[in-house]
Amino acid sequence: MNRASSLLRRVIPFPLLFLALLVMWLLLQQSLAPGHIVLGSLVALGATWAMTALDPEPVRLRRPAAMLRLALRVLVDVFRSNLAVGTIILRGNRHSDHAGFMTVQLDLRSEYGLAVLAIILTCTPGTLWVNHDPARGTLLLHVLDLVDEQSWIDLIKLRYERLLMEIFE
Repeated sequence: MNRASSLLRRVIPFPLLFLALLVMWLLLQQSLAPGHIVLGSLVALGATWAMTALDPEPVRLRRPAAMLRLALRVLVDVFRSNLAVGTIILRGNRHSDHAGFMTVQLDLRSEYGLAVLAIILTCTPGTLWVNHDPARGTLLLHVLDLVDEQSWIDLIKLRYERLLMEIFE
């Protein structure tokens, strides 16, 4: 069994990534035709081989309950942010908007945790991850409605960063 597993890892270095990419391909194509399965498998296989060149560190996920809490928080925050951004756009009074840049000091050091934080902040309407300085541990963030900078810092550090540190560090 160990030999078969080793052979599979040589052919498909990241089997879960391969499977996820193949499923995504088939969902996007909305077809289970043999041609789509073969083409999707080739694309997924190429992507997994390309990942070997990046040589990522193995990820260790901890605390599944924290992952669930984070997912629910993100879902709620994205919904709230959609409502807030929609209100700003529909209001039409652009003079009272307070768009701006802010800096957040992060304690999170895990590359995977930082990547997830970047995804969370960028997919939340009204916020955009601009730059991360790993040497200083600072994040430059653009916020569409930046009225209270401290509330944004608290949101990021208490709602997201703390859970990401539980999961990845």
